[in-house]
Amino acid sequence: MALSSLDNLYRQVILDHSAHPHHHGHLQQVTNEIEMRNPTCGDVIQLEVAVSNDKINDIAFSGDGCTISQASASMMTDAVIGNTPAQAEEMVQVFSKMIIGDQPNLDTKILEDASVLNGVAKFPARIKCAALAWKALNNALTSNDGKGKAGQIVEHHDN
Repeated sequence: MALSSLDNLYRQVILDHSAHPHHHGHLQQVTNEIEMRNPTCGDVIQLEVAVSNDKINDIAFSGDGCTISQASASMMTDAVIGNTPAQAEEMVQVFSKMIIGDQPNLDTKILEDASVLNGVAKFPARIKCAALAWKALNNALTSNDGKGKAGQIVEHHDN
């Protein structure tokens, strides 16, 4: 497949997830939740997660944002559902490394569709947009009370 055809396919996947986001809305039962903002462009996400028996059984997001932010949130929800919180945290780490582009041989298969966002690394202004949902998930899952600390995304990646 020619490079331009591959780029077009990736663009289509991103546009489809943005226009028809998966797991968009609210959950009936929530164990972990958070609201985060990207002050750079105004993206806002409210993330709700239902964890039981050490599995992410359901996940939903709402809020407003750019195409990259909404597509990334949709892809993230698809990728993490059914995984343990520890597996989801590993996915967050892989995603963070991928979008800053500092590890060219990084295995991104666990990210499923979200691996198409690897091109974001070429556009530093869009990194925070792509990372918002993933950071929100990490914050929601790692808070002791399940209520992640609401806040703003201020860094491109976790160290």
